Amino acid sequence: MDQPTPPPATNSRTPRDMVLSLIVLLVPVLLVVLIYRVVQGGDQPVEVDTAPAIAQARTANAFPVAEPTGLSEDWRAISATFQKAEGGQILRIGYVTPDGAGLQLIQSDVPAEELLPIELTKSGRAEGTVKIDGQSWQRYRARPGERALVLLERDRTIVIVGGAHEEEQRELAAAVR
Repeated sequence: MDQPTPPPATNSRTPRDMVLSLIVLLVPVLLVVLIYRVVQGGDQPVEVDTAPAIAQARTANAFPVAEPTGLSEDWRAISATFQKAEGGQILRIGYVTPDGAGLQLIQSDVPAEELLPIELTKSGRAEGTVKIDGQSWQRYRARPGERALVLLERDRTIVIVGGAHEEEQRELAAAVR
């Protein structure tokens, strides 16, 4: 007995069904992203407390530690570390400026001739000096797209480096006491 061959299977799904399925999947994903970015501020950098790193640096007593004071609330500290390095110790505090650029404040007892090539790269070049609150800071061209201000003192070197405007660099330099 011959059995009749079944008719060929047809795909009952249309492109319209596929689009509707994708929409059903994308709507919850878009809602989650929207809630994260708008309601919870997901694009904002996470602020950190700089006090523990500054206290650790002061306890180590390797160099006089300067803490920025008088910065507006628009300055946000986003990182703070104190660590031993070859030739000394380094305190780093990262900031997001009021204009949204990044700056890093570095204080160290590592000799400047060793510290500057590491922090500013070997291509970092001095471009003159600028007076800020009576102190002579050296201006440097640093990593691509970045500038630096460097204060050389007997017991420490202070470096402010990043892509922020020079006015913001000067504001941070003036706040370092």
